[in-house]
Amino acid sequence: MDIEGRKVIIHATDLDGFLKDEDKCKIDEVKKLCDKSLDACAKIEDSSDFRTIKAAEEQLIETSAAVGHYLEEVIEKEPKVHVYCFDTPQELHGEASRLIAKLRDPKTGHEEFLYYIQRAYELMFSHVFSDTVLPKKRSIITKTPVTNPCRNYAVHKIPDVDSLTKDAVMCVMLRGALLPSMIISKEIQDYSSDNSVTPFALFKIKRDESKKENNMAYVLDLDRSFFDFKELDGKDLIFADPMNATGGSLVTIVKYLKDNGVKPKSIKFINVISALKGALRIVRAIPECEVYTLWMDPVLNDQAYILPGLGDAGDRLNGEDLPGNPRNMIQLIADYGATITNLYRAQVKKIEETVLG
Repeated sequence: MDIEGRKVIIHATDLDGFLKDEDKCKIDEVKKLCDKSLDACAKIEDSSDFRTIKAAEEQLIETSAAVGHYLEEVIEKEPKVHVYCFDTPQELHGEASRLIAKLRDPKTGHEEFLYYIQRAYELMFSHVFSDTVLPKKRSIITKTPVTNPCRNYAVHKIPDVDSLTKDAVMCVMLRGALLPSMIISKEIQDYSSDNSVTPFALFKIKRDESKKENNMAYVLDLDRSFFDFKELDGKDLIFADPMNATGGSLVTIVKYLKDNGVKPKSIKFINVISALKGALRIVRAIPECEVYTLWMDPVLNDQAYILPGLGDAGDRLNGEDLPGNPRNMIQLIADYGATITNLYRAQVKKIEETVLG
């Protein structure tokens, strides 16, 4: 890790240094399997012959299944990496698979993409928190609109997640992580016994897009980040980012915090899609961190994008900035529109307090 002025930088070579030799072998093996899928993709895209396309589609189905089985074998030996479709009953896999398919689809527009991200993170919240504490529930009494023959009240038992979330801090890695972090915070608020809203810590971190995957640099800009070391020490730090490609941003932030005396009670990283390499780098570099992902993809391309992936999740969530005019946190929230900001009003207020004091 390098410190240049008010910027903290980690390089791809630093991250690869955390990997074991056996990790690198597994990453190489899944790449070989994935190359067969890419060959089928090229045939589907480039051919105009119906029979060639059908044969390539069959090849893609077969090789994708092989990749999935191999990833499941690898993750079975990784107690700190949790993949929804590897952990849950098969009856639930169709919903997750359809969600990912809609998020991948280039025809899924901005508003629909937001909708499916919300669904994905509500599903992941249940996987990360509720499912682990299902044996312990608490009763809530809810007033209903029905008043005949008297005002009606209903009793519901819900998972008691207070012990897992009362000390939670949402750690936001801009840009694509903003809305997912708000969604998780809202879920915590809805499940909590006292309607509490998590604090937020905001980190301005980005990849150097001029570099390739093998020499990538991750730059944490301290002047444009908003956090307090004391408020993070001893807390349950939750990071929510749709894509975990390389793990570089998370490792950079957590290593910096720990170097400055922060000792988290726990660290959770919640993704929609994680690449195998990114997941392994994180649990090797930060042994106390647990990675939770709805879906695992096999490899990265030379630009450090996940394959098959879903493109730039930040741009698909937030739209693109104008050249030379990046939006700040408050502008990003404003661009979500009234529907989102009203739904997450308490979270927006907390973020404004964090940024504006």
